[in-house]
Amino acid sequence: MITLYTWPTPNGKKIQIMLEETGLPYKAVPINISADEQFAPDFLKISPNNKIPAIVDSDGPGGKPYSLFESGAILIYLAGKTNALLGKTETDRYDILQWLMFQMGGLGPMLGQAHHFRIYAPEKISYAVRRYTQEAHRLYGVMNQRLSKSAYLGCKTYSIADIAAWPWISSYERQGINLEEFPHVKRWFDGIGRRPAVIRGCALFADLRK
Repeated sequence: MITLYTWPTPNGKKIQIMLEETGLPYKAVPINISADEQFAPDFLKISPNNKIPAIVDSDGPGGKPYSLFESGAILIYLAGKTNALLGKTETDRYDILQWLMFQMGGLGPMLGQAHHFRIYAPEKISYAVRRYTQEAHRLYGVMNQRLSKSAYLGCKTYSIADIAAWPWISSYERQGINLEEFPHVKRWFDGIGRRPAVIRGCALFADLRK
């Protein structure tokens, strides 16, 4: 059994979607980051960086309980555990991991900054708004170019690279993006959004955040 500690943010939704896609049995525990619950000592033992999501697998390596933090690492772990969503060939796997790292190192952090300075910052700093909005446009362009040649980000089949990136794109309007300017991203985004597991994963705890 997987215990998932999460909140309905883009990073939390990655693992919520992944668990729904793989069909692994899990129970979800909400960690309200708006109320600073991520700083609780018990959660710190699981996630030393005080971030969601995190998991505890009661049947981890060697049949022993095993905890993980960092959404990218959790995606790789769950893909390995189920032998799913990591492509069919060695080349597929490395292509998928490249695009997973693109999301973890670039797309997520930069779009997160765009969210912050455009929506949440108590003071509107024009340079920061412009800087991160422009970077969002650049990153969407990178994705659009990739998706003009491939049905999915990582390889020809749906994978953890798509699961990692999709929740961040769902807030494109907050990032100052007109999705019509990126038709290949739009095609990919709309198609993944219709997947039943994605719909279920995104619904988890959505009412709590509202």
